[in-house]
Amino acid sequence: MGSELNRTPARAPDVRRLAAGALAGVLDGGRSLDRVLASLRLEGRSRAAVMDYSNSVLRHLGLLDFVLTRLLERPLRDPELRHLLYIGLYELLSETTPAYAAVNETVAAAPTRARPLVNAVLRNFQRRREALLADAQTDPVARWNHPAWWIARLKAEYPQDWQAILEASNAHPPMTLRVNRRRTTLEDYQRRLAAAGMTAVQTGECALTLERPVPVSELPGFAEGLVSVQDLGAQYAAGLLDGGDRMRVLDACAAPGGKTTHLLERHDLGLTALDLNPQRLDRVRDNLARLDLAAQVLTGDAGRPAQWWDGRPYDRILLDAPCTASGVVRRHPDARWLKRAADTTALARRQGELLEALWPLLRPGGKLLYATCSLFRAENRDVVTAFLDRHPEAAEEPLMLPSASLGQLLPDSHHDGFFYARLVKT
Repeated sequence: MGSELNRTPARAPDVRRLAAGALAGVLDGGRSLDRVLASLRLEGRSRAAVMDYSNSVLRHLGLLDFVLTRLLERPLRDPELRHLLYIGLYELLSETTPAYAAVNETVAAAPTRARPLVNAVLRNFQRRREALLADAQTDPVARWNHPAWWIARLKAEYPQDWQAILEASNAHPPMTLRVNRRRTTLEDYQRRLAAAGMTAVQTGECALTLERPVPVSELPGFAEGLVSVQDLGAQYAAGLLDGGDRMRVLDACAAPGGKTTHLLERHDLGLTALDLNPQRLDRVRDNLARLDLAAQVLTGDAGRPAQWWDGRPYDRILLDAPCTASGVVRRHPDARWLKRAADTTALARRQGELLEALWPLLRPGGKLLYATCSLFRAENRDVVTAFLDRHPEAAEEPLMLPSASLGQLLPDSHHDGFFYARLVKT
């Protein structure tokens, strides 16, 4: 079956079964959706359909679980059947598919023995829809589609903004492009988009946000390196590093290479792109090749420089530290259900260790940009404050960022959530 699905788009019931299996890999197996999809080895429209179903369910999982629990007389023993029902309920809720088709195709995707149950649950939802949705508004997890601990933490840390953060985290993310100004101008590329029937508005120094997302293969000049896809919030990193030509720069935790290539588009640098994962470094190499840029690409642990550092200090270091990714969950909705409250403590410890390991590699007068795509204070401001307390020779420089408080960007209609702090070795 797998090889046949690789050659041709899967039929509707097949796609639902595959998506239910993918959701089981995430919610029951604890794997990221990217890893699960890679293991399925789907291509083209089949992969896109399975990804769309999976992301849609994960984005609405709190509500779907609330509704399904009330529609079932007893818990389901088969997790994939539960996930298949999530898919059918999502289609009925979103009305993306005619109701009769949503019911019939979900029933057809179920094992024969379970088809009467699937049909009964979905028909029952159609009858009780309004009452169930009204009840769901009283349950925070169903209302906001995030784990209870996550909601509580945002309430505590952002008492004025927590609802806006959750609404933004549940929205579809914008598709923002980074124009390669070594190859073209922002105005010229905007005209090329218009000629291809795509509308885009300027949202940053070299950023254009598309009115409607499109496959990257449809972007004019993408293969030739005229443009990359990168969130506006992530694009700020290259400017905030405050680099210049001929500087020696380390991009620690560099994969997949968006910030690496942006730095090289801005300046002629001696740049080292480091990452622990050799497979993810292949994406860095691919991006460098597509954009016709050069960097030293190294596999290594940023927390153990003795294994890879040549002893020559760096003028600038970018530490894009591993984190909960709580600022980018609208792009990766699986993350909100995979992470646990205790993860922030373990990640903060790792982030502090990386700062300590990389700081000696910076020359006097050099600057280190600490970055995460997290919203949680434990991974951001608290890590930086603790580091500054331990290092009197380190000072934090003010940053010019729109709509940011102490380096914290909150997700909105223009960008995802990011944190930045620039430290100088005095």
